[in-house]
Amino acid sequence: MTRVNLLLAALLLLAATLAVMAGARGFSPALLADWVSGRDPAAAIILFDIRLPRIFAAASVGAALGLCGAGLQALTRNPLAEPGILGVSAAATLGATLTLYFGLAAAWSWALPLGAIGGAGLVTALLASAAVRTRGMATLILIGVGLSSLAGAAMALILNFAPNPFSLSDLVNWTLGSVANRSLADLGLTLPFMVAGAAMLLTQRRSLSLLAIGEEAASAHGLDFRRTQIAVVVGTGLATGASVALAGAVGFVGIVAPHVVRPWVGHDPGRALVPAALAGAAMLIVADMLVRLLPTDTELRLGVVAALAGAPIFLLIALRRGTVRHD
Repeated sequence: MTRVNLLLAALLLLAATLAVMAGARGFSPALLADWVSGRDPAAAIILFDIRLPRIFAAASVGAALGLCGAGLQALTRNPLAEPGILGVSAAATLGATLTLYFGLAAAWSWALPLGAIGGAGLVTALLASAAVRTRGMATLILIGVGLSSLAGAAMALILNFAPNPFSLSDLVNWTLGSVANRSLADLGLTLPFMVAGAAMLLTQRRSLSLLAIGEEAASAHGLDFRRTQIAVVVGTGLATGASVALAGAVGFVGIVAPHVVRPWVGHDPGRALVPAALAGAAMLIVADMLVRLLPTDTELRLGVVAALAGAPIFLLIALRRGTVRHD
């Protein structure tokens, strides 16, 4: 493990430790002491049934989105690429909301996450099939944008036909993103898909590093671009779909995390994968901690806080990199 990874792992551990002590009434360092000493029986319930599953959910979703963002940016050589660009996030959200709309989630607790993973899997299969037939990433991105628009239109249709305000509220809340009330069972269902997707992306580290010199030059050095393309697309679909199944729609992590760590790894796309995952995990843990600490009557959604924090950071990065120019 490199020095950068060790530093980011330490920051992640610090963020997780602070999140364990964070609650609606502020920080409570005595919680761990109460659990160790056994003075307060409720401490174990708060720790193991509420806070730790929530922290693990935020960390796994942040890591998956950061890793997928780094992989897509390396593959497309586009600093604006992120998991939503291929339509996987939108399709996973659509699959989840369909189970809510038709009442399947109320009848069967596993319906919602399976619906999200199914939606992501369907779009991933379509993208993988398209990746075999086309070599240009521009075409694949256009296909992803089209699928995302189609999923967004279907979402709007579902919201329009919501049978009552309560159903509409459930549907809207799912699109805002949250890791509240997540259980170890939810993690157990989605983590295998995240791990499988992450493994596919990590196996392409050397290929993505080689791709930085250009597709034609990399191919001359033995890179199988189509194989790399399919592996990154499928890996992104699995990891992102599972993330949406667990936390709903959470944006900007996949864009910001790779940009934050890239200068630390010499702008090597392959070496940025693991640091981006660690940074994404830490970012989402901190964002969820802010959700719990902010003194609001209604708890803010994680996706809203992530967007409010991530958008200014992304704009600052874009301005510093000179991607925003004045005419």
